Amino acid sequence: MSSVHLLVPVKPLRLAKTRLRSASSAADDHAELVAAVALDTVRAARRASGVAEVVCVTSDASLTRALASDGVRTVEDVPASGLNAALRHGDEQLRREGVARTGALQADLPALDPDELAAALAAAGGDRAFCPDRQGTGTTLLLAEAGLPLDPRFGADSAAAHADSGAKQLDGAWSTLRCDVDTAEDLALATRLGLGPRTRGQLGIP
Repeated sequence: MSSVHLLVPVKPLRLAKTRLRSASSAADDHAELVAAVALDTVRAARRASGVAEVVCVTSDASLTRALASDGVRTVEDVPASGLNAALRHGDEQLRREGVARTGALQADLPALDPDELAAALAAAGGDRAFCPDRQGTGTTLLLAEAGLPLDPRFGADSAAAHADSGAKQLDGAWSTLRCDVDTAEDLALATRLGLGPRTRGQLGIP
């Protein structure tokens, strides 16, 4: 099984995760919370066995600077036309560089355990595969076959869309990989699972 280069897409911070605004007291706090969640997601993913590189697709200048300080490469979201367009753009860039296998990881997994991500990658083998979110309708991880385009189909009922595209479903428990954070209630669950350091700091959790 070849290692995977994971693309993590992030909207401009002030436009991202609007349903999570109730967890922040001000617009600046919200942007900083979204950034912290993304940075913790990337940090955990980089530590997972089977991940060759994590590349963030974003046009947010402050997030780009924060990622660069952590040694994380970014690709500018030139299409600026939504999640799937951003991922296709990043995928095309990596494949032009000769990357054999790409994947997409959602940026809102602040409790992500690197071992769970590694287990999902191992379960996928070399296949096109996806991991559904905890509700079973969304997708937190999508993996392409080596040498083939990512073909992302995120959006409403993306789990079904990815299954229809021929991707096999990865059915491990993997609670931290499946716990994407869209609402304050999701964030509370992620907190119980164990948040990454930047999200904890942003929320004032020791």
